[in-house]
Amino acid sequence: MLELTMAAVSGADTGATAGMTMAEAPSEPGAVLRVGRDGGLCRLATPDDWLFVSRVHLEFVCGPDGTWQLTWLRGSQSDPASEVRLAVGPHVQPVGYGATVALPHGGSGEIVIQDRTAPRSVNVGFYHEL
Repeated sequence: MLELTMAAVSGADTGATAGMTMAEAPSEPGAVLRVGRDGGLCRLATPDDWLFVSRVHLEFVCGPDGTWQLTWLRGSQSDPASEVRLAVGPHVQPVGYGATVALPHGGSGEIVIQDRTAPRSVNVGFYHEL
């Protein structure tokens, strides 16, 4: 099972959990969870006017062995308006535009979509249950 929690954070709201949304999916091959502005395509949807987030920005896919991968999907722009980073414990790594990274099996952490032009972010916590 992969559990996601998402909070949209703007400026002075840093650390706030109001408006937090959740989604989960079983760790079965082919299971998918998406994060983005399009509520019809994404289980976790950001505010419509947060244009630094693509319609479908992040995609979590469960592989044949039950492990989950995160992909920052390429949008319509060649240069993204955001940065994405993955934090697991004290280790923080940037996720490249269009790149795929594996999530730790049985672990937890956070993915942050940071606006490049304003003090706002989308924080997606994850817990991969064994």
